[in-house]
Amino acid sequence: MSSNPADAPTPPPAGPGDGATVSRQEFDALFEAVRAWGRWAAADRGAWNRVTAGHVRNAAGLIRSGTVVPLGLPWDTRPGPDNAKPALHYMSDLGDVEAPEPSTYKDFLAVDYHGKGVSHLDALSHVAYRGQLYDGRAAREEIDAGGARFGAVQALGPLVTKGVLLDLPAALGVAWLEPGHAVHAQDVVAAEKALDVTIRGGDAVLLRSGRFRRREETGPWDPGAASAGWHVDAMPLLAERAIALLGADGDSDVRPSPVEGLHSPVHALAVTAMGVPLLDNLDLEALSAACAEAGRYEFMLVVAPLNVPGGTGSPVNPVAVL
Repeated sequence: MSSNPADAPTPPPAGPGDGATVSRQEFDALFEAVRAWGRWAAADRGAWNRVTAGHVRNAAGLIRSGTVVPLGLPWDTRPGPDNAKPALHYMSDLGDVEAPEPSTYKDFLAVDYHGKGVSHLDALSHVAYRGQLYDGRAAREEIDAGGARFGAVQALGPLVTKGVLLDLPAALGVAWLEPGHAVHAQDVVAAEKALDVTIRGGDAVLLRSGRFRRREETGPWDPGAASAGWHVDAMPLLAERAIALLGADGDSDVRPSPVEGLHSPVHALAVTAMGVPLLDNLDLEALSAACAEAGRYEFMLVVAPLNVPGGTGSPVNPVAVL
């Protein structure tokens, strides 16, 4: 791979649907409007507290065909414009380390997963705004080199709930949303109508922009520079619907950011203000096809992050069951 910046793919121009720039003052007012601090005793589980045994039973009731769709990307060890921190994978035993019979083969895995190339979960310790984590905890007091003492991924545990695929390209009749396309509150309502689905309390909402179809057909680009995703004005609606989890085939934020001075404003609103963990970089193409074939865009979603004490998140391979 060339190290010459001139050889790197040029980020595509921002697509249609961009929202007006939001000032920092307007963003702070929005943050206060959706803030859900002091709501749950188990604060570092945040919005996952909304999911009860009843939600799990209702999600299981959505299973009709038994079709299982994994949503995680392949473990990618190749550098590229959308994988600046490639995962590691090498063999540590080729049948020549232990006693000869039976022979064993072992490998080593490692990853710096917060980025654009790995499907992962953001726990509530991942994002602070103005020095505060979710529930008003001071980030400098709760996180150090040993990890997070509040909002760590092991506090979340596994999640089973109803998943809703907001398949915006399907709703709009296009192949994909162009990078830079912002999804607004009115787009959510229109997609619900077009896809005959309704977001309810305790749901996991997954936004498909068609990122990986576009990548397959046009080649990779830097999604940190330009990507389709949520505009901040959609967050009050999602807060009102009392969602438990937000995910996307990007990292949820539209880029470039519409908020002056903030690179990931939706992360700050979802994780820090609302206590809603995020799923980033999901492969939603097979799920889109399965939902279209089934004629419905809701399903049981299973998310089982690694049990990492002090972790700010986890690589994950969520599973949708239709």
